[in-house]
Amino acid sequence: MLRYLFSHLEEWLGAIIMTVMVTLAFANVVTRYVITYPMAFTEEITISMFVWVTLLGASIAFRQNAHLSVTFVYDNLPQNARKICLLITNAMCIAFFSLLVYLGSHQVLDEMELNVTSQALAIPTWLYTGAVPLFSLLVIVRIIQSAVGQLRSGNY
Repeated sequence: MLRYLFSHLEEWLGAIIMTVMVTLAFANVVTRYVITYPMAFTEEITISMFVWVTLLGASIAFRQNAHLSVTFVYDNLPQNARKICLLITNAMCIAFFSLLVYLGSHQVLDEMELNVTSQALAIPTWLYTGAVPLFSLLVIVRIIQSAVGQLRSGNY
């Protein structure tokens, strides 16, 4: 059960977040045209959640090896060269998301230290930005899982 939940964590979180985003956006449109006063906080939440969904989508794509790529040269390389390319590209992706974890963590710590609050809701902004390093860690886990699976199966 836990293995199933972890293997589909991104889909569940993404579905929940997208439901909240659509509901808030719809409520904002209704209030804007019916009451003529838009709810400013909905935009703040929706934009932050869009970043979260993007990172979750990247995690899903890495898990399923579904990123867009031009593979003409890669497909025509010998098996050993493809393995090297796989290792190099995964190392570069891990480096990028590790940098995102590092910089995102520093941003969260700075926001906590400075008590930065959001404009519309006046809640701590680290509640929004905290998802960036967290979901970036999830992406790194999925990159490693994908690379190990490809290396074990020899399907690279």
